Amino acid sequence: MIQALLDGVLTGAIISLGAIGLTLIMHMLRFANFSYAELLAIGAYASLVFDGLFSALVPVLDQAFAPLTLTGALALAMVIAMLVTGVSAVIIDRLVFRRIRQNADPLSMVFASFGVALVIRNVIVLIFGHHAQLYSQEIARAHVLSFDPLILIKPDQVFVLCLALVLMLALHLILTRTTFGFAIRAVAENPTLAQVAGVRLSTVIVAVWIIAGSLSAAAGTLYALTNQLNPLIGHVFLLPVFAATIVGGIGSVYGAVLGGFIVGIASGLALMLLPPGYAPAMPFLIILAVLILRPQGLFGEDPR
Repeated sequence: MIQALLDGVLTGAIISLGAIGLTLIMHMLRFANFSYAELLAIGAYASLVFDGLFSALVPVLDQAFAPLTLTGALALAMVIAMLVTGVSAVIIDRLVFRRIRQNADPLSMVFASFGVALVIRNVIVLIFGHHAQLYSQEIARAHVLSFDPLILIKPDQVFVLCLALVLMLALHLILTRTTFGFAIRAVAENPTLAQVAGVRLSTVIVAVWIIAGSLSAAAGTLYALTNQLNPLIGHVFLLPVFAATIVGGIGSVYGAVLGGFIVGIASGLALMLLPPGYAPAMPFLIILAVLILRPQGLFGEDPR
């Protein structure tokens, strides 16, 4: 039970990173972006490419930070991948969503997001193939925290959790302590009033896409660091990320963080209580329960 709880917390941290960007996009642009989870795949594979590039150009960066399997090349690659994914998110918005936003209804954007997701996924398959890949061939050794009950934890897992929390804290400081953060929150609450106050809506939208893409890239890379990397990573995280967003309440960053941990822990515990084939349905059951009991989410505002 404790081992499942620890694994759920780790998964929850990754889901929370992805859910933060999704809740910002959904609240600001008012549409459910089903292609959003594919940004995790873009970020993870961008890290793979730059990791190989930096390792080849600067061999000294290929040394791991013991006891982690993380290398200097991968750490630098993740930073570049966050930037690349943020820019990719802006380009996708410019080429697809902005045009539909200006000429069609929000429902058309939802349908378009399905198409964008399929395009991204199949482009990744075309370039990298269907087979799973690893950032490192090193064996990640687990440390025994307890023998009764048996509790194992890997240094990479501790690193993933700590880095995810640091990124969440950094975003919190940006949103609450900077003028730029206040502008993002103002546009999310009332775009028209924010424009009247002098906030450039187009600039804020670009900034939010970059933030969302960067956090997704970090989430995808951190997941692949402790698991195998494959083209279906976006498909795997689509339902959990949406579940976390709905649980926390659309538009609430803190709700997305809490929702991510709730979904991660529930999914981890489900592996112990349900047959393996039914465990992936846990996010769907959580969405269903929230929509019945509290449709606005834990931190969402009651429309009444």
